[in-house]
Amino acid sequence: MLFSRKPIDLPTDDTALKGRAHPIPTASTHSVYGRDLLADVPAGFERAVFGLGCFWGAERKFWQQDGVWLTRVGYAGGITPNPTYEEVCSGHTGHTEVVDVIYDPAKVTFADLVRLFFENHDPTQGMRQGNDIGTQYRSAIYVTSEDQKQIAMDMTVAYQSALAAAGHGGKVTTEVGTLTNIYFAEDYHQQYLAKNPNGYCGLGGTGVSCPVGLGV
Repeated sequence: MLFSRKPIDLPTDDTALKGRAHPIPTASTHSVYGRDLLADVPAGFERAVFGLGCFWGAERKFWQQDGVWLTRVGYAGGITPNPTYEEVCSGHTGHTEVVDVIYDPAKVTFADLVRLFFENHDPTQGMRQGNDIGTQYRSAIYVTSEDQKQIAMDMTVAYQSALAAAGHGGKVTTEVGTLTNIYFAEDYHQQYLAKNPNGYCGLGGTGVSCPVGLGV
């Protein structure tokens, strides 16, 4: 996980690893919430997926957020079915490390989660976050509704303007798309920093606040 240097170009259908037909084993229970890790989205709740660098620290940011009901880490936005962590780290699956977030919209809005996302990483770094380099560290939001997609796109534009106003150079490279597949990561990655409180967390924001609300 630390300081890995991998390919920074995404693979194609022809060059991506073939993967496997069945999911890799993962945890059964969330280490913080005590809920079924593979639970479905409860009625009235919503789901969105965020990639902001190493998923160990990213997941902790979301499970600490009021209104979030469940988090789990995995791999999304790629080609290879049911990849392992080692395969994703090779740069030959096309996936990015993500946090799958199930939340109660009566307690926390999607826009609030997007703000949390933008303020806890640097979305202008492309295929990296700090010393973590590779396609699996790219910035991404995978949505589950058209409303979420519009909010994510509007807030991306707004954050680009906020960065420019603060003198932070660089173009926001966040990938905004509809969630198609997510493959849950191995047991030891789930809630990693709850199990290893002094473990590595590579998150680092820009220090620029993300606009949210009616003005966005």
